[in-house]
Amino acid sequence: MASPSAGDVPLLREIRVVRRAGLVRLRGHSLPLLEASAEALAPNARTREAGVESVLRRAVSLLDTDQLREAAEYSLGLVSGSRDWAASSRRAKAATVYGVSVERFRKDHEVMVLGQVADHVLRLMTAQDVERTEADRVPVSDEKWGGVTHRKVRVLARGRERVLTVHRHPVDLLRDVDVLVSPANVHLALPEAYKSSIPASLRRAASVRSVTGEVLRDPLHDELRDWAARNGTSGRPVLPGTVVPTGVGVLSEQGLRRIYHAVIAVPRAGTNDYDVLPGDVTRAVSRTFSLLAEESGRSTRPLGSVCFPLLGSGRGGLPYHISLEAVWAGVEAELARGAACDVHFVVRSPDAAALLDRVLTGKRPECDRPATD
Repeated sequence: MASPSAGDVPLLREIRVVRRAGLVRLRGHSLPLLEASAEALAPNARTREAGVESVLRRAVSLLDTDQLREAAEYSLGLVSGSRDWAASSRRAKAATVYGVSVERFRKDHEVMVLGQVADHVLRLMTAQDVERTEADRVPVSDEKWGGVTHRKVRVLARGRERVLTVHRHPVDLLRDVDVLVSPANVHLALPEAYKSSIPASLRRAASVRSVTGEVLRDPLHDELRDWAARNGTSGRPVLPGTVVPTGVGVLSEQGLRRIYHAVIAVPRAGTNDYDVLPGDVTRAVSRTFSLLAEESGRSTRPLGSVCFPLLGSGRGGLPYHISLEAVWAGVEAELARGAACDVHFVVRSPDAAALLDRVLTGKRPECDRPATD
């Protein structure tokens, strides 16, 4: 792989094709370099177009400044609701980010923004090549886990040493944690209980059933509906970053006390997919700690522990390392301020568990090396 440079004209040319065509009109366009990147970086993408979009989202998430990221997101249609905008509308909105005319943005800022995106696609591919080389030398193993389902990890949060617990098992098997955080969409609409996502698993596990399996009570669905009615949001979306508390239904038998539904997912119109922004994940994590403190202050038995999955890494499409970076930013800030609660993480896959080990134990700087999703 050549050294990363925006001078890689063929790749930059393909990104310009995406900018002109838009994410919903990529069929029929030749994008061999972006497709090759998608095969390496998003092997589980459902379609060629979804893979290209995933790569571009990862590259844009690594841009250095908020202005760069926002302008790139509008230019490429990555902002929720903008994916089907005309190219001229996306360019005009991106120009407002820098406060310049559309023509000046086209000639100057747009060249810089798309060049930076191309740079980061190349960096992601270079990092992927390095990880593959390391994987060839060091076989992947589960030796650290040794068949156990959870382990303690010592971490430093801005100079303060804390002990966290990492669980590796399905989320609905979690036990003896006061608060479990579950991802939610802006409509607070739970998926059907037979599906495989975290909120679906929790809805299923929390339900009260008859001896024949018939659902007698659906407490998570009902409490979310009641919360929306009380807060005047019935029939309209709530803001990303909102956290809605509910009871746990039958999960109380496993020692759980509260489920905090973290609103991070914005449905894409006309699809079954969602958009999740890392900033919304971090805001939801911060709000989780605030809500935990509020509810503890009203209870004779304070809430002393909280568990996070890698929010947004499922249907939300965030790579593991981006999700963890966003969750950890909120967790680390609270631990550094002296938050007294015990913090847990729950994951299912070996890749996610290995990433948590590397990041939390400080074996890599921050979250700057991508993990395979």
